[in-house]
Amino acid sequence: MDIATILGTMLGLGIVFWAIMMGGSLLLFINIPSVLITIGGMLCATMIHFSLPQFLGMFSVIKKTIVTRLPSKIDIIQKMVNFATINRRDGTLALEPEISKLDNPFFIKAMQLLVDGRDADSIREILVPEIQYLGERHAVGKKILDFMGAMAPAFGMVGTLIGLIQMLANMTSPETIGSGMAVALLTTFYGSLASNLICQPMAGKLSLYSREEALVMEMILEGICAIANGDNPTLVREKLQAFLSHGHRAEIKATV
Repeated sequence: MDIATILGTMLGLGIVFWAIMMGGSLLLFINIPSVLITIGGMLCATMIHFSLPQFLGMFSVIKKTIVTRLPSKIDIIQKMVNFATINRRDGTLALEPEISKLDNPFFIKAMQLLVDGRDADSIREILVPEIQYLGERHAVGKKILDFMGAMAPAFGMVGTLIGLIQMLANMTSPETIGSGMAVALLTTFYGSLASNLICQPMAGKLSLYSREEALVMEMILEGICAIANGDNPTLVREKLQAFLSHGHRAEIKATV
């Protein structure tokens, strides 16, 4: 689970609420029509801009960035070195029991292709499109979040205009102007909060997560192809160390 996303969101909301409480009552910032205009308008505009499957698929992508934990690159290298050792000593079929010990679907698929006797070129032909599709799927999710981040303040302004029109239509009661103006500005507040604390940061996190997941998948692919080519464990380790910083490379050398 990505604690940073949850913690950052909770702390951000907490700071905003704390600042509100220091300046007055929290009830002043609660207005259901303003929420409906800002959030409802943002979601409806997003559904219009994107197809329904794309819109619904965004939620699973967001969930994945929060609850999915990517495997450690160091652990992947260590496993690949061990698999290369088993492959050279006992043959490819001896790797089949190791598949049940894996929990990464891409890693499992790559290992199964290796055990089935596929050569490196065949493995690449099957797995490279999967990596490419991952990037395209996450790119759509990021575009949706970016669009929502742009629409939230826009519909906040729409709500503000609606509130101002309603306020000006009731100028016969001057004592209500202040409260009416406050309600009108709430939609702008909701839109800015949704955009700057949720939508845009989540889009950035999704982009970072997508690159990291693609890198892990490429790392697995290179390791499996190296084993399929019959590379010795040391060569497999040296190839995969290119994905690590120099400090982590030293750590791998010390543990292999």
